[in-house]
Amino acid sequence: MEEQNYIEPREQMIENQLIARGIKDQRVLDAMRSVPRHLFVDCSYRHEAYKDYPLPIGCEQTISQPYIVALMTESLQLKGTEKVLEIGTGSGYQTAILAELARHVCTVERHELLSSNAEKILQQMGYNNISFKKGDGTLGWPEKAPFDSILVAAAAKKVPPSLLEQLSTGGRLVIPIGDRLVQELVLFSKDARGVQELHLCGCRFVPLIEDQKS
Repeated sequence: MEEQNYIEPREQMIENQLIARGIKDQRVLDAMRSVPRHLFVDCSYRHEAYKDYPLPIGCEQTISQPYIVALMTESLQLKGTEKVLEIGTGSGYQTAILAELARHVCTVERHELLSSNAEKILQQMGYNNISFKKGDGTLGWPEKAPFDSILVAAAAKKVPPSLLEQLSTGGRLVIPIGDRLVQELVLFSKDARGVQELHLCGCRFVPLIEDQKS
C-alpha cells in the first residue's frame, strides 16, 4: 500500500477506537494521528495495522491494540517536560508515541532483536530523544532514574519494587497486573503520602519476565 492509503484507516482508528471510547487528551490523539503505526509491524500485517486488536511482532511479543496504547499514554498525563521510562520497547510504536509527548524516553527491552529493530526504525524516523537499553525490565534503569512517568508494556503479578523506587514523587506509573488469564491495567500515583492506585480496565499483555542472568 502507498503511504497515502494509510491516512483514512488511521483517521478511522482515531475516531472509532479512541475518541468513541473516551480518549480525550488532544495531545495523545494528535500523536497517534501523526505516528505511522503500519511502519512498526511486519509488511504482511500492514493492512491490519490500524485494526482494533494486537498484532505479532516476533519473539512471541505483540504490538498492543491502539486503544490500550492511547489509554496507557493518556493516564500518564504528559505535558512535554517529563523523562519517561518504558519497560518493553517491543516494536517501538508505544516508544514513538511517548517520544512525541515527553522530553525524553528511556526504553528497556529484554529481546535484543526487538530492541535493535525498534532503535533502527525510530532513528530513521528522526527521533533523537530516546535512549535504548537491552536487559531486564523489572530492574528499571537505575542510572537514568528518577523518572516522572513509567509505562510497563507487559503484565506482572505485582509492581516490581525497583520501578516504584525509580518513580519521582508526583510521578505516575501504569502497568498491567495479573497472570496470563486475568489482568487489569492499573495506574499508580506517587506523592508525599505514599502510593495510590486506580484500576483502569481489563487487558491482556504478554508476561513481564525477570532475567535471572541480570
